[in-house]
Amino acid sequence: HSLTKYINGNGTALGGAIIDAGTFDWANGKFPEFTEPSPGYHGLVYAEALEAAAFIAKVRIEGLRDYGGALSPFNAFQIIQGLETLEVRIKKHSENALALALWLQEQDEVKWVNYPGLEGSPFKALADKYLPGGQSGILTFGVKGGFESAKTIADTTELFSLLANIGDTKSLIIHPASTTHQQLSDSDQLATGVTKDLIRLSVGLENIDDLKIDLRRAFDKVKETIKV
Repeated sequence: HSLTKYINGNGTALGGAIIDAGTFDWANGKFPEFTEPSPGYHGLVYAEALEAAAFIAKVRIEGLRDYGGALSPFNAFQIIQGLETLEVRIKKHSENALALALWLQEQDEVKWVNYPGLEGSPFKALADKYLPGGQSGILTFGVKGGFESAKTIADTTELFSLLANIGDTKSLIIHPASTTHQQLSDSDQLATGVTKDLIRLSVGLENIDDLKIDLRRAFDKVKETIKV
């Protein structure tokens, strides 16, 4: 899990967590690093000596030693502070995202909207089953006018910050085709689901009307380019 995103919630700390239930069979013959003696620990065989705890112990014993994967005390403090409000924040993220997705569907400049909480989403049944309390603040949509219009909208918003992060209390916007995925060929971008018109939003906790106004202003600025 990325602790940097919703768990921290403020985009102020970097961190990650590994969750291991101890139910995987590491001694199934496919993972010799768990069933053969470890030269770094006096011939220790993880699967035999540690059984269900083999994986998480190996991560801590070798990963920490070799890669130094340890949080600073201050980052750990910030993440714990964020964790305390995760439940109330994610409900508001989800509420705002659904409201914004419904609003986007009504805008003439918008070609399509992808959010699992929408009735027309192919993932609605799964979202209701596994995420009944809300489907997070992440949504994507496509705009008429393609690449240039989408890029201009992402560059124009004021309340939405142009950042690649997600899961922040403040709302974030990005045009992947010109930023995070710009080094890929057109065919590779399509293979990852990135189209030229796609804009990704990480909807924050701001007033929903303010978010709509911010996007409306951006749409208006590229009205001639979009040609609706």
